[in-house]
Amino acid sequence: MLYRRAIYPTLVRLGSGDPETAHERVLAALAFVSRSPVLTRALDIAMALGQPDSSSLAREVFGLRFPHPVGLAAGFEKNAVALHALAALGFGFVEAGTITRVAQPGNPRPRLFRIPADEALINRMGFNNEGAEAVAARLKRMRPLSIPLGLSLGKSKATPLEEAATDYLATLDTLYPYGDYFAVNVSSPNTPGLRELQDSDRLDGLLTAVIPQLRAGQEGRVAPKPLLVKVAPDLDEATLERIVDICLARGASGLIAVNTTLDRSGLSADVPAPLRDQPGGLSGRPLHARAVEVVRFLSERAGDRLPIVGCGGISTADDARRMLDAGAALLQLYTGFIFQGPAIARQMTRGLLADVASASEAHVLNGE
Repeated sequence: MLYRRAIYPTLVRLGSGDPETAHERVLAALAFVSRSPVLTRALDIAMALGQPDSSSLAREVFGLRFPHPVGLAAGFEKNAVALHALAALGFGFVEAGTITRVAQPGNPRPRLFRIPADEALINRMGFNNEGAEAVAARLKRMRPLSIPLGLSLGKSKATPLEEAATDYLATLDTLYPYGDYFAVNVSSPNTPGLRELQDSDRLDGLLTAVIPQLRAGQEGRVAPKPLLVKVAPDLDEATLERIVDICLARGASGLIAVNTTLDRSGLSADVPAPLRDQPGGLSGRPLHARAVEVVRFLSERAGDRLPIVGCGGISTADDARRMLDAGAALLQLYTGFIFQGPAIARQMTRGLLADVASASEAHVLNGE
């Protein structure tokens, strides 16, 4: 409540009304904390005050151990500058990126728009990042992280679709030593043509090229690492089913569902047209129902063979429960973090812990 009434408005003013400027200033502060083990530890202690033990929420998914299922989605932390501070805030894992082979500035500003009444964002960032070599150099210098790190890989804007596999492979090779898992982002609406990589033949070719490079036995690689595919919410069921089949056939480790949407039907009717019609992907609360629907469909098709990371409009413990009940093994937040504040991961784990306690009490009462 304090965050919504006082801190969030202050951040808006600090950004002079520009959401991206506010984001940059928050990220710079988190990066400053991350560089200091003392400050990171102090933040961890402060955020953990009154927090119950969450070890009962730990789980193993695609061969990795997660302290709890609530993670941070790609997009917030594009260049791996603030990972330790984000871990101290209480996230169970962080996905950095999306990272491309070469540095790129992204689309022209302004490219990020708030819709506070709907707790939503529209962005057309365009994979702005420092490039794989710069991110790899930073990760090489960084002290070990206490939680799993995912790295989201994207196609460079200048790379033709026909050369996408080579582009992704180069990025993967550069970043391979530093990620605990990798996500192939083929679903952002903000890089021209990128979503065409979700088409059956293109996706099959991409995974056929990339996944063997994650296997044990490659040069300097003593163990395989998981590769996930991130899908759009705007796909029909037939396309989603084909994606499941291709991922299973090619040995993908999981799916991330979903990316941002081009659909605006979930927005409130009073959102003004100039804002509603901004080009880019919509995230946040208006996306949640569709995200849950896609996760449920994918889970029913894939079962336990393809774990799903649920992402889209998760900002409360109830949202998290719906996503987990739909079949998600892990959760990712982004827009909810912006609107609910830095305690969101710990608040959400408290809510999920209450479910565990209630279930245990029910077992006792039933004599189980």
